[in-house]
Amino acid sequence: MPDLSTTRFPVPVDAALRDAGWRPGRWDIKQAEAWADILRAHTTPAGHRLSVFPAAVEAWAEFGGLRLSAPGPGRQIAPATLRIDPTAGIHLARTLADLGRSLETELSPLGEEGEGQAVLAIDSTGRIFSIDHTGDWYLGPDIDRALGTLLTGLEPTRLTQG
Repeated sequence: MPDLSTTRFPVPVDAALRDAGWRPGRWDIKQAEAWADILRAHTTPAGHRLSVFPAAVEAWAEFGGLRLSAPGPGRQIAPATLRIDPTAGIHLARTLADLGRSLETELSPLGEEGEGQAVLAIDSTGRIFSIDHTGDWYLGPDIDRALGTLLTGLEPTRLTQG
């Protein structure tokens, strides 16, 4: 039987992605653009708006709609279950804007960990972050490595207050 894994992801991440329905070349730009329209149209009661930029739209197009679960135990911490859907973070416009300012970038929602325990965000360069009740976390310089961190149970890096 041929090896169906890619060299792009570690084996457990590749397995989780494929179990969720991802395949190399997956690209649902229509859904990604629909999410972009929803986020652009949303304004909080206090007037805060969400950012939409190419790195976010590209991540939504490739991974949007997937529900991912780790196929095994974590290496350092329990692996996360994920849902890639930017509307999960629509209520955090101010939080994402504030964190983005402190990081000198823009942030857009990417999805959530667990059942809303944390919101995932992507910045304009593709870096991935997690925001939960304990603080803000850096997951990786791109979505590929962030998925590796989350699905293999690697401990993320806590962002310090500047």
